[in-house]
Amino acid sequence: MQDMEQIYKEYFETVYKYLFCLTNNNDISEELTQETFYRAVKKINTYKSDCKMSVWLCQIAKNIWYDALRRNKKIKFIDEKYLFNLEEAETAEEQVISDDEKMSLYKKMQLLDEKTREVMYLRITGELSFKEIGIILNKTENWARITFYRGKNKLKEVRD
Repeated sequence: MQDMEQIYKEYFETVYKYLFCLTNNNDISEELTQETFYRAVKKINTYKSDCKMSVWLCQIAKNIWYDALRRNKKIKFIDEKYLFNLEEAETAEEQVISDDEKMSLYKKMQLLDEKTREVMYLRITGELSFKEIGIILNKTENWARITFYRGKNKLKEVRD
């Protein structure tokens, strides 16, 4: 049980941010994050060390999110008032981009199709590798790269 406590402390933020990218809602993200760790405790014996713990947890989180969507058709993917409450990670890329530019970028990203938007969020805010994104979305690493590249090109075409 001590190991699960350590896993929770280490990966809570990663899972929460991933879910926030999907839900754009603090409350739903927190609730689904708790559910993710609850299911992880129940299924820890199914974890295979051939993937990172964070990837395994995000796969569980994604399945819980899809289950929630199927159960409740009222849940929406986009709610801009929650979009910018996500804590900013201190990466070199994010330090360069001003807050206005970030807001503009995230607004433009809402115009992308669901899968492209998800790849973009995972790469930018989740800071996941293309391999990890592919695993989470049950696609190939190359698919994730191409989707991200095409999404970037579409964002360049969008006018403010």
